Amino acid sequence: MSEQRAEILFDGVCNLCNGFVQFVIKHDPNSYFSFAALQSNYAQQKLELRDIDKNLSSVVLIESGVVYSKSTAALRILKKLNGLYPLLYGFIIVPTFIRDFIYSWVARKRYVWFGKSEQCMVPTPQLKMRFKD
Repeated sequence: MSEQRAEILFDGVCNLCNGFVQFVIKHDPNSYFSFAALQSNYAQQKLELRDIDKNLSSVVLIESGVVYSKSTAALRILKKLNGLYPLLYGFIIVPTFIRDFIYSWVARKRYVWFGKSEQCMVPTPQLKMRFKD
């Protein structure tokens, strides 16, 4: 029985977020994750079905039917990557309010520090099947 896949919903116009998606793709050799921009109809419907604020400035992870956001989503994503990145999951012991405070601070500054694209990332033909619209 194959392992169920997880979905990452991300800000498609954020350069930091797009860089994170590229990082995940590079370190996800088993293609565990699929992706959708928060701006896509697919992501908006997923969030609506789960009664989640559709204007999130956070990465969202949907794994085994459970929705994670902010630092918890990021740490759970890192846990599934190859290399030493799963070790960073140890930061899950830091109280959520502290982790999310730092996450939210970076999220508020992300466009200033990393910029913003005019459009969502367009995946290469090889990666197209991992992206949902």
